Amino acid sequence: MSLVGTWMQRIGVGWLTWELTHSHAWLGLVAFADLFPSVFFGPLGGAIADRFDRLRIIRASQTLAMCQAATLFLLTWTGNIDMPLLFALVMFNGIVIGFNQPSRLAIISSLVPQQDLSTAVAINSIVFNLARFVGPALAGALIVSGGTAAVFGANALTFLAFLLALTRIRLPRIAPAAPELRRSLLGDVADGIRYTARHPGVGPLLLLLTINSMTVRPFVELLPGFAADVFHRGADGLAMMTSVIGGGAIVAGIWLARREGLRGLTRITLGSTILLSVSTLCFVASGWFPLGLACLAISGMGLVASGVTTQTLVQTAVDPRMRGRVLSLYGIIFRGGPAAGALVVGTFSDIIGLQLAMGIGATAGMVAWVWAWRRRRAMTAALEPPPA
Repeated sequence: MSLVGTWMQRIGVGWLTWELTHSHAWLGLVAFADLFPSVFFGPLGGAIADRFDRLRIIRASQTLAMCQAATLFLLTWTGNIDMPLLFALVMFNGIVIGFNQPSRLAIISSLVPQQDLSTAVAINSIVFNLARFVGPALAGALIVSGGTAAVFGANALTFLAFLLALTRIRLPRIAPAAPELRRSLLGDVADGIRYTARHPGVGPLLLLLTINSMTVRPFVELLPGFAADVFHRGADGLAMMTSVIGGGAIVAGIWLARREGLRGLTRITLGSTILLSVSTLCFVASGWFPLGLACLAISGMGLVASGVTTQTLVQTAVDPRMRGRVLSLYGIIFRGGPAAGALVVGTFSDIIGLQLAMGIGATAGMVAWVWAWRRRRAMTAALEPPPA
């Protein structure tokens, strides 16, 4: 329920930005404000997640996010919203998520045994993308009938369901580090970065994710521009485009949830990465709405397959004492990369056109895939258990 509200708000924020500015650059700036704070606050969130009660951190973060949604609703409903206020509220939410995400990712290993981790991550992705399918459809209907304020109000209410669910979870408290072993938070952050850079599998995997997050993934944040300028559709068209991404993602998630073990996940990661780049390039080049929807569905499959397998491999390959910090870097890339990419692509789109700018990004993603494919054997050896 809460994720449905989250996707409703994403559509509402994107459409409200477009109504206020009609600017691709502003779409990129708002996406930047939402996603990029994780770059600064994610590492601290990871160090905190390795020290303190992750469940309590999640509860506090979700409460703050609910307050942000309620404020956004009140300002929009009363007609007092403008771009500076919208930008500030979106950035505040990005900061909250930056602290929340490392704990949310690291807590998965406390909820299920390791042999079920891949299935758990896939199921989590199914839930996320089912909301991606349902939320935009509801948002489109609410925007048409009640405006964007109704979307923000509905999102604020859905947080109550998640906060109630969090009160029902009981986890063993993580023992704090011994005083003589405890370092400063910044020292913990530095240790996590060094560990990741030196890991022969996690390092290249996250580098590939970084490049694709900045060059290919921003197409999602720029969908309002594609809906209006390329396909000449309104909020209903934007909702359909976002929903088909979620539909393709659900198909990929179900397939991954049925797999057992970790063998072959590196190859799936690389295959889904090139699938994402190719399908995105086809979407950018298409001018026919049904064909564009089909390409977006395939992109959704590649997006989730690469994300689920990457997260699973990182979760299982790292030292448990480093899990929160390494996953904070994963979260930085997953959120900050698209933010930086959307800002750059959105800015260049106002100069050279949205389709050409995004096409260049998809091509760059293919080049990065070639680099990673040549290193697949070393990555597989470092990330996956040896064959029985």
